[in-house]
Amino acid sequence: MVVREQEKDSSGQNVNRFSIKISLSITSLICKDGGVFVLVRLFYEYRKKNFINIERKILLNPGPATTSDSVKMAQVVPDICPREKEFGDIMEYISMSLADVVADSKTHTAVLLGGSGTAGVEAVLSSVIGENESVVIVNNGAYGKRMCDICKIHKIDFAEYSSSKIEQIDFKDFENFIVEQKKIKNNLKYISCVHSETTTGLLNNIKRVGDLAKKYDLQLIVDAMSSFAGVPIDMQEMNISYLVASSNKNIQGMAGVVFVIASKSLLSDHAHKTPRTLYLDIFAQYEYFIKTKQMRFTPPVQTLYALKQAIDEFKEETAEKRYARYRENWKTLREGLHKLGLKTLVSDEDHSNIITSVIEPTDIKGYSFESMHDYLYKRNITIYPGKISDQNTFRIANIGAIDKKDILLFLGELKNYFESLK
Repeated sequence: MVVREQEKDSSGQNVNRFSIKISLSITSLICKDGGVFVLVRLFYEYRKKNFINIERKILLNPGPATTSDSVKMAQVVPDICPREKEFGDIMEYISMSLADVVADSKTHTAVLLGGSGTAGVEAVLSSVIGENESVVIVNNGAYGKRMCDICKIHKIDFAEYSSSKIEQIDFKDFENFIVEQKKIKNNLKYISCVHSETTTGLLNNIKRVGDLAKKYDLQLIVDAMSSFAGVPIDMQEMNISYLVASSNKNIQGMAGVVFVIASKSLLSDHAHKTPRTLYLDIFAQYEYFIKTKQMRFTPPVQTLYALKQAIDEFKEETAEKRYARYRENWKTLREGLHKLGLKTLVSDEDHSNIITSVIEPTDIKGYSFESMHDYLYKRNITIYPGKISDQNTFRIANIGAIDKKDILLFLGELKNYFESLK
């Protein structure tokens, strides 16, 4: 059991300290003279009195995000074989809870896999799109391009629709593209799109993409890595067939678990498809899980315990309050950046409120991203470089277990950095 206690540090600030209390099965200790029992009791008392002090870091990179101390400490659990029913129940709870964030767990489920977000995107594209089927991929950033790269590797037939990295999709042009592709490809069955493009902070209008998918009888695959649990999503209303997200961004868990949310009927109907991979076959994983409540291969046990804790904290905060906290973080960030004379890449109307691309200043002598990063890193704040080739930018995310005070602290340190260059 992990127990949190608050203490004051030397500056009078509250510090979370955790004690690890070890449950003992006394009946399992067999010793004639009681020596083993005494040693174990001494160890138990020692552990009760020793606290773990976790230094807090403010991660303003777009994931993994800052986590609560209780999520970190949820990983400190007794060893367990993941094939035990107890652990299967935990994974079932996680699967149902994740589905409920964007759909209804009565009709939808989250297929869990160990891996990064990219593993989840590759799992969907390689599992869902059949050998004689084609997909239109919206490419308006590094992660749309990554979808194209995945399709090339797996020899999946795709048509790439290139769109602005910083402005909303031209939907009239996009619809014309779909119409033309349907003429060329009789086998066009899917559209695949990133919701929140982490490259720039652009939020694609998935509702309008979904409307086109429905109009032309196409299934929509959505990379919601940077939007799931951070902005409102309704899979049914948005006509999303498959949604991919991970454990380490807005749900505020640790890195290492990716999941694909889809309707149970859709997963069952497509189970006959010939797999392109062994590990990333989401249909095989779904079929195995509903029979056994297990992953086919060894799961990241501790990461899943942390994810369960993160889900519980999401439910306690409520989705609405988390969305509101992230919006407040973003508004505070936007206002502070503008006060410092910095410009952002994406307009407020098209912004995700999740991650902001900031144009690097050219009029500050001695400035470099590396020196700014190192200055902030020494002060327990992490920022991230830009990811577009035609403009020098850096990125600031406002997700994770942070609030307005953390954003204001960052802005103050950023101001101090600029002043240090004078």
